Amino acid sequence: MPRPIPSSTYRLQFSAEQTFADAQGLVDYLERLGIGALYASPLLESGAGSNHGYDVVDPTRISAERGGPEGLRALLTRLREANLTMLLDVVPNHVGVEVPKANPWWWDVLRHGQGSRWAGHFDIDWAAGPLLLPILDADEPKALSELSVQDGELRYYEHAFPLAAGTEHGSVAEIHERQHYRLVSWKRGAAELTYRRFFDVSTLAAVRVELPEVFADTHREILRWLDEGPTIIGLRVDHPDGLSDPGGYVRRLREAIGPDRWLLVEKILHLGEELPVSWPVDGTSGYEALADVQGVFVDPAGAGLLTQFTAEHIGAKVSAHAAEHRGRREVADTILAAEVRRIAALVPVPEAAPSTEEDPGPAADRVRDAVAEFLCGFPVYRSYLPEGREALDTAVAVARANRPDLAPVLEAIHAAMLADPEGLLATRVQQTSGMVMAKGVEDTAFYRYNRLVALNEVGGDPGRFGLSPAGFHAALSARESGWPRTMTTLSTHDTKRSEDVRARLAVLAEIPGEWVERVRRWSARHPLPERSLELLAWQSVVGAWPIPADRLAAYLGKASKEAKLATSHVEPVPEVDEAVAAWPEQVLGDAELVAEITAFVERISAPGWSNSLGQKILQLAGPGVPDVYQGTELFEYSLVDPDNRRPVDFAARQRLLARLDEGWLPGIDDTTTEGAAKLLVTATAARLRRYRPELFHGYRAVPAQGNAAEHAVAFTRSPRLVAVATRLPVGLGAKGGWGDTVLPLPDGAADWHDMITDTPVDGSAPRLATLLARYPVALLVRPA
Repeated sequence: MPRPIPSSTYRLQFSAEQTFADAQGLVDYLERLGIGALYASPLLESGAGSNHGYDVVDPTRISAERGGPEGLRALLTRLREANLTMLLDVVPNHVGVEVPKANPWWWDVLRHGQGSRWAGHFDIDWAAGPLLLPILDADEPKALSELSVQDGELRYYEHAFPLAAGTEHGSVAEIHERQHYRLVSWKRGAAELTYRRFFDVSTLAAVRVELPEVFADTHREILRWLDEGPTIIGLRVDHPDGLSDPGGYVRRLREAIGPDRWLLVEKILHLGEELPVSWPVDGTSGYEALADVQGVFVDPAGAGLLTQFTAEHIGAKVSAHAAEHRGRREVADTILAAEVRRIAALVPVPEAAPSTEEDPGPAADRVRDAVAEFLCGFPVYRSYLPEGREALDTAVAVARANRPDLAPVLEAIHAAMLADPEGLLATRVQQTSGMVMAKGVEDTAFYRYNRLVALNEVGGDPGRFGLSPAGFHAALSARESGWPRTMTTLSTHDTKRSEDVRARLAVLAEIPGEWVERVRRWSARHPLPERSLELLAWQSVVGAWPIPADRLAAYLGKASKEAKLATSHVEPVPEVDEAVAAWPEQVLGDAELVAEITAFVERISAPGWSNSLGQKILQLAGPGVPDVYQGTELFEYSLVDPDNRRPVDFAARQRLLARLDEGWLPGIDDTTTEGAAKLLVTATAARLRRYRPELFHGYRAVPAQGNAAEHAVAFTRSPRLVAVATRLPVGLGAKGGWGDTVLPLPDGAADWHDMITDTPVDGSAPRLATLLARYPVALLVRPA
């Protein structure tokens, strides 16, 4: 019997500002919207003031800031009364250690070292000496002179650390030297860190969840809540690729939660990649669906001019692939150098890495060089030996092609991993290749390769400029046949920009000449210290317009540092940072330019709204379980976190939904209707999924016929439901509209009804000019 899944989910970001009590007040709204399950961000005790919850400091209790166990129980009761369920987000890879005292396990490890009961819970290299904590300022000697001992603790300003028993006497320096840890400069963390962490975030320490006792200790509280009843329908697993054995973890988790719970993993799949068949999961959190849905709204014809202009503007021709490799190699050599060093120490090939006349460097340096190059060769985030052997073979082939001089070391690493696929070398390489991919591509190349930043999204490929309708239908058909229970998404707490920003920016691919002309002039008028940042900045301005200076400055400050070209988090350049911070005020203070930007945004807004509604209907009606990220049921123009975690005006959404339920059919103009057209599309599809689930099975393309057929993308789920969207609306307008283009409907039936406008459809092959006269989308249903 198939496991139960919700019709749809609605993601809420819980925090001290959005508590369980607040969520109780939203249950009626979610029920009226047609949502099937509340998709909750992590609920265990996290760092004080955390607005995301992924920095769990105590996995044994529910977050007090969010409402504690009493608040969660009351929320579950309210959900049950409304016949809604909950999906929980769990974080198995790491815990928060920014404030050591807040994390009882970490505090105990600092106090007792290897003798701590919790020492084995963390992935610490004890053989390397005392645990290094990179929290001091860059001038380490000066910072060490500022340490003090107060109330039985070692202090560095607001930072407090425990003292081992019997070490409290003597000078501060002597006391520090007696501890199981050493406080060092934050700059030493990248190359010398002695514990595994989440990517390069030293305040998130990895835990060894592959050990049964660690799994039990980190999951006991969550599993207890699942045992209390069926309201919690399942779990979404954060960052499984960081685990030593993701497959083993999800198999253990499936055994723990039973066969009837929904189980999803936040696995980032590259184009064409599939989940390992041995994982007993229902699917992913949906980034691959995001890439497919968005891709069909991007005009491939725009690639040539935008590629040419990008090369001209930055002064170099750089492909997406080359940008990604450079970014990966850079992070492997810098912020992830500690991980590379730790792997290199496991490579059993000193004889395979001799110094040569061409490369006289020490053998150890060549091994580290080979490890870094090997990590950069993976075509996907990681392999899961013995599964994913092809990815491993590709990694060594790519690395050899780039560095033939390192072939003996590369082959030795490859052979050793295959000989012992569960060994420490294979484990470390596979854990770290995902880090290199995420930090080098998502958090470096995606801020450098700025040809069309709508494509620079997690799970996407900036090198794939658009997706044909045929490719789109093939992807969704495969999802329905292979992973019908997976989640699909358009926006998340991790997306680089919201679905509506991407939808608006997709319009630029239809008018590349107009865009290029403007960027040339605007950049000359208000330049930035780095040329590729200019491309990103202007796209961000028009994509999120209107945007206040403080939001834009915060975003560009983060983006410039992630790009690591003119400045960075590790090596900030004050004059660059100051110029970037001042730029938004300069731009927004230029009245003539603001008028020009406003006019251009008005030019692309209407087709952008069309793209937004099209994306939404294809996601909501398509295969999988659609998630609505908080607030995105209206047009919502946010950028990367923390911008996308700003408070949501739920009162406005409730008011607009009430008007829609009275029969209001709003226009698409966001300035006068507050984005209610998107709310109408969302509620219509979500309600239909919840109350007519039998309609949402199967998949088949429904091709339009006529001069403008390429501008329609439509599919049927059951023979009684058809979803229709408009693509490339600028090109459609240039053709003069739909003309005589028609959409022949399944079975030649003539009793279809458009649920969005609540109007009957004219015949079995309606003219699209009539069907899409009011909105650029339609959701057609035949009577039950």
